[in-house]
Amino acid sequence: MDNKNILCINSGSSSIKFAMYSLGDEERLIARGAVERIGMSGGWLWLKDGQGDKQLDRIQDFPNHGAAVKALLTDVMEECHLPSPDAVGHRVVHGGPHHINHEIVTPHLVHDLSQIIPFAPLHLPPEILGIDAISMQYPDLGQVVCFDTAFHRTIPQIARRLPIVSSLWHEGVVRYGFHGLSYEYIVSVLGKELNKRIIVAHLGNGASMTAIRDGISLDTTMGFTPAGGLMMGTRSGDVDPGVIIYLLEEKHYDANQLNKLFNHRSGLLGVSGISSDMRTLLEQRDEDPMAAQAVDMYAYHARKAIGALSTVLGGLDMLVFTGGIGERAAIVRELICQGMDHLGIRLDPERNARHAPVISREGMPVAVRVIPTNEDLMIVRHTRRLLFGEKA
Repeated sequence: MDNKNILCINSGSSSIKFAMYSLGDEERLIARGAVERIGMSGGWLWLKDGQGDKQLDRIQDFPNHGAAVKALLTDVMEECHLPSPDAVGHRVVHGGPHHINHEIVTPHLVHDLSQIIPFAPLHLPPEILGIDAISMQYPDLGQVVCFDTAFHRTIPQIARRLPIVSSLWHEGVVRYGFHGLSYEYIVSVLGKELNKRIIVAHLGNGASMTAIRDGISLDTTMGFTPAGGLMMGTRSGDVDPGVIIYLLEEKHYDANQLNKLFNHRSGLLGVSGISSDMRTLLEQRDEDPMAAQAVDMYAYHARKAIGALSTVLGGLDMLVFTGGIGERAAIVRELICQGMDHLGIRLDPERNARHAPVISREGMPVAVRVIPTNEDLMIVRHTRRLLFGEKA
């Protein structure tokens, strides 16, 4: 199999995170890094090689995404002796009602994405800027978009449909689900075990869970936007719609204030009043009751979701933790799994403390696993498949 050097790009409003892989008979990380503070003074560009050693770290202003992409694909490639990419894959959070699979970038696709910005107003504009920046600088370079919503296209209508008027269903106001690239990667790792009833918990600053059987998504906690479902770092998760009506009518909130409240000032940050970072809260939970309550609530909401998704599956054979918190916060995993013996879940404290691949006790009916995710690798695999006809 011919080697292909594929660049993965994840564009944010003021940053571009990137990773380059060489895909052939083996999959090898060449480098990863980021351009941060785009459009602001004191921009920051850094890059590490595949072994994690820093190769570049400098302050440089980038007036826009185009300038950041140009610096990445010219100065950085030359200075760090990186190969020129054969293709670029982009993470795109939302495909809307019509784009349900990963796709090759075309002008028609970019136009469609611009039309569904209201579905993800925080995410889609910078992602489109990232695509446009590549197209302007390197018009002959093949590009692919990978949608975080694509994995959940298999969710049956009874779970996808929201209990509201039919006209909104037809307009695409439905449960989409997110973190799909992470779930895809976990499915690729599980391989022959996919016939089991599996819940995957992607726990990080954003958090969701998905019920999976035979490698497909049956239901998931996030809904129309990534703000729904579980309690997260700064996002509220599910909230009674009456709270929104109250805030509109009694507190005179507007849409911008609601967005700031539910997406940026809620979750761990809102409850603790300290931080959205789980590590900080775990360090302070013994001395600060609000930090302790935020951690406990996070675990409580996750535990409830496991119970609900187990019902969707008709039982449970495996629980997988992934994402930053899921992979590295043993205390959080312990709190989530406490009191779940009735579901067949009980952790081995020693295995959990060292983040072992299997952290459940021997002989328990539910295997509890820790699997590091790799969304970038899924993006480059799909990019190779779509552009070069090679297996993802």
